[in-house]
Amino acid sequence: MLIKNIEAKIRLATFIAFGSLICAVIVSAVAYAFAYRMVSDARKSIYILDHNVPLQASQTDMEMNRPAEYRADVDLFHALFFSLTPDDKYIEYQMKKAMYLVDQSGMEEYNNLKENGFFNSILSSSSVLTLQTDSITLDRPKNYFRYFGKLKIDRRSSTVTRSLITEGYLKDIPRSDNNPHGVLIINWKTLENKDLSDVQKNNF
Repeated sequence: MLIKNIEAKIRLATFIAFGSLICAVIVSAVAYAFAYRMVSDARKSIYILDHNVPLQASQTDMEMNRPAEYRADVDLFHALFFSLTPDDKYIEYQMKKAMYLVDQSGMEEYNNLKENGFFNSILSSSSVLTLQTDSITLDRPKNYFRYFGKLKIDRRSSTVTRSLITEGYLKDIPRSDNNPHGVLIINWKTLENKDLSDVQKNNF
């Protein structure tokens, strides 16, 4: 009888020890999974400190905000590339900033326009170019965009309005001072750049 009691106590102790081990493994696994999820969620979010004041930061989910950042980046690039004044230093400054937002396709387009005398014509005719964005369509799964805008060219003798349609793809890159959205436009090209109107000015 004594031996049976001892054997029962040994089995009970073994069962309790084994059960404790299983519980510890389960708790550890749950804690690891929870911690991994917390870290993953934190990596998906950005935190903004308002005006460098140590207040509670606002948290925004990057995936929810990304399409808006893509459109803002596309809009900024086109504004830099096409909104110009008859000042060679200003044109150079605009192009330099625009090239941070686009791959070699942007430089190729710039060189083509330069070879065709586009920038020289701006200087010689004292033209002021202003770009107005109509819309930007975005295919999120493909990271493809199409830009629709109107380019106003204000010359001494006339005001020309052109339709501008371009397309390209978007690539996520690390954020920087020169590329605050962390987006690189790739394979960019112009699909349409044609005159819509040419209004002559009255020169007296």
